[in-house]
Amino acid sequence: MTPKEQIIELFERNVKGKSPNIDGRNERHDGKEGHWLEEQFGIDPNAENEADLLGYELKNETSSKTTFGDWSANIYVYNNPTFSSIFTEDKTIERRNKFLRIFGHPNENKGGRYSWSGSPCPKIDSYNDFGQILLIDSNKDIVALYSYSQDKRENKADIVPEELQIDGLEIARWYGEHSPTPKRGDKCLKAKLEDKFNVKGWFTCKTDENGKYDRICFGRTINYDEWIEWVREGIVYFDSGMYETNPRPYSEWRADNNFWDSLITETY
Repeated sequence: MTPKEQIIELFERNVKGKSPNIDGRNERHDGKEGHWLEEQFGIDPNAENEADLLGYELKNETSSKTTFGDWSANIYVYNNPTFSSIFTEDKTIERRNKFLRIFGHPNENKGGRYSWSGSPCPKIDSYNDFGQILLIDSNKDIVALYSYSQDKRENKADIVPEELQIDGLEIARWYGEHSPTPKRGDKCLKAKLEDKFNVKGWFTCKTDENGKYDRICFGRTINYDEWIEWVREGIVYFDSGMYETNPRPYSEWRADNNFWDSLITETY
């Protein structure tokens, strides 16, 4: 039996005709249905950057968009030694909180908690009102830049330290095809993507109008060259969820589900 046939058998035995059972799970957790689905395929939740099952990556559709991965930048301005005189705090989370106060915005629905999400989150090839933009350099790295002259905040002079009131300030960098060190935390985007999606491909399970799983779909392999072009075209986009006091950066790279559907090659 091939790996694909084994996965189809697990689907027919454990998933088909069922709705996700989220009893006893955290109702506020966005991934609760996905965790249930992983369990049906015998996949243990882990932080390893590798394909979930027999060389295939499992993607669960829980909203209108699906993530490729939660991939943090390799370098942020708050941990760049060049700017250690500004980000002087001892703990990383404290330096990150200062970053959020400078480059993020407060959420009044969360008690004024600052985040680097929504309107401050940089998009490809176009400055936002916070003076931020995403670019792809010649090494196929993805770089988030801040330019003081593009920052439209009225009180920016009070928010941004004088040393950072410049154009072309690199506030985050994701290594593209190569990493300068072998450290696990310095893994490049090519490795992160291809370790998951370029082994045998990926699969997802879809539901009928009653919310019950009725089919399993397989998608083709994905390599970094085509993925970075999707980023360049704005099809794949950076969806930051970084917020104050939380040590996890929440750096999702997503695409809309209709695009994921276009990558499907087989349905059972």
